[in-house]
Amino acid sequence: MNASNMNKPSQTDWERIEKLTDEKIDTSDIRPLDDTFFAKASLRIPRSQVPVTMHVDADLLDWFKAQGEEFENVINAALRSYVESQKEQHS
Repeated sequence: MNASNMNKPSQTDWERIEKLTDEKIDTSDIRPLDDTFFAKASLRIPRSQVPVTMHVDADLLDWFKAQGEEFENVINAALRSYVESQKEQHS
């Protein structure tokens, strides 16, 4: 993701999405979860978090805040995803 992508307004029709019921959502392209999936699955228990103070670019913080009240969890998930991908690359 580059900075110019973060400044583009969402093209999602959120009003239409909010009106959708479970019955109207097409899930036909989602394959069923079978024994193979569950054999590879693992339980992930949330770790305890620690408060930090750090400096980030204002536009980044604005974007994460625009994701909703739980934006700190979204930042944490993004950082975790990055760290996990780096661990895989360096192992």
